Amino acid sequence: MSNTAIRIIGIDPGLRRTGWGVLESDGVRLVYVASGHITSASEDDLAYRLRELYEGLTSVIASFKPVEAAVEETFVNENARATLKLGQARGMALLAPAMKGLRIAEYQPNLIKKTVVGAGHAEKRQIQMMVSMLLPKARFESADEADALAIAICHANHRTSPAARLAMENARR
Repeated sequence: MSNTAIRIIGIDPGLRRTGWGVLESDGVRLVYVASGHITSASEDDLAYRLRELYEGLTSVIASFKPVEAAVEETFVNENARATLKLGQARGMALLAPAMKGLRIAEYQPNLIKKTVVGAGHAEKRQIQMMVSMLLPKARFESADEADALAIAICHANHRTSPAARLAMENARR
């Protein structure tokens, strides 16, 4: 990659497992850097599970040194309790890069799917297949990692749009 490449971390928040994926983009090419997931023990109290996610993301950010982050927006489902817990995990996914001074963008699930697969209601296996095609060196063990890489790909494609730039600037204020 050239000196103009930007390193991006995509984060797929979840309380049980938060996926992360790091790539570099020079505006034309995408290069896979790394991916993984952070887990929290379901028997632990919520506060300690959230700490696990925060510390895990902080460690990943310190190791791979991205300069921008992209996080999937939370969808609201019928189970309000589950949605609230996911929102708290998402809070850690936003806080960790914010504490390191990264520029952060948020994307709706349908936009991520449409950007990567071409359809806003794509299935997990379709996302995994397209991520493998777009990042041929990527090796991911879970759908959470593939989703995180898809989020990073979405950001690489939308980060220079006026709406994305405005959102990232407003988020830093």
